[in-house]
Amino acid sequence: MVDEAEPTPHSRIDPITPQNYPVPLSPQLPPISKEIELSRAMSASSKSSLFALSRADFLYEDEWLLAVNKPQGIYCESVLSSVTSTLALPSSSDGLTEGIKISLPEPEPELHLANRLDRDTSGVMVITKSHKVAAKLVKAFTDHKVRKTYIALCVGSAPQWRKITVRSGHGRSKFGAWRVYAASDVGRTLPGGSVIRDMETSFEVLTINGNGSFKEPSEFTNDEGLTVVVEQKAVRKDVMEDEVLVRAYPRSGRTHQIRLHCQYLGISIKGDVKYEGVYEWQDKSNDAHQLHAESMAFEHPVTGMQIVLHAPLPLWANQALQL
Repeated sequence: MVDEAEPTPHSRIDPITPQNYPVPLSPQLPPISKEIELSRAMSASSKSSLFALSRADFLYEDEWLLAVNKPQGIYCESVLSSVTSTLALPSSSDGLTEGIKISLPEPEPELHLANRLDRDTSGVMVITKSHKVAAKLVKAFTDHKVRKTYIALCVGSAPQWRKITVRSGHGRSKFGAWRVYAASDVGRTLPGGSVIRDMETSFEVLTINGNGSFKEPSEFTNDEGLTVVVEQKAVRKDVMEDEVLVRAYPRSGRTHQIRLHCQYLGISIKGDVKYEGVYEWQDKSNDAHQLHAESMAFEHPVTGMQIVLHAPLPLWANQALQL
């Protein structure tokens, strides 16, 4: 057996050179967010344990999939669990019609979440009833063949644009938080081994301080409005005096995408304490962020029919629109 060589006076271990990791262009989570988010999570857990979906919450249903209007402050998993018991309930058409109606038990559907919404985001959530349909719909999401719109109520300085598209990188920093990175950093590796991915969102202003009007979602082409390709930190104005209602058209499906891009534009979503959204506004505290999954359109994975889903606007959006 050969012994390891003793180190000579001239031998040394080369110092490890730190890798030149990309630098995030959005700030760290504010310290206040930890306490508020913990409180919100505990409240949501309590509410979710008692949550029961009703058929009035259904936006669409057929034998392959269904869509529901997810409420604010409820976890997606709780909605999914509640769907099982809701589907098991007899509908108004069940019962005795002529003579005795005998029904054989049907196998339980293989329910899957086709899309996920943050705990405090309300709106359209699609659930498939079989593994095969789930795989097809997931592929449609991956291939960017599903069109979505969101409504967000923001607080900041009134933007000088009416329509804008933001392109940036997206990744998780060494502190575990999702952050905005430069578009030129897409593909680079972050601490932990994850890779920065592309992220693109288009926005249009609906109202500023109640001035404006609601309009139905329309196709937002890339040549409309301004285009911002993110390469440096945003210049933030300290004065936050305007309430801005925007519609967002996400072109990609990154975690917290709309929330991050609203923060970058200087109009953080009201109540979104993770991304510099105001917790208190006009003497009222916000127990959740005000973001709503308004619509979703896609080709039905089985029939090929075009499906367009709309979730009713929440109270805060109607109030901002003065409806």
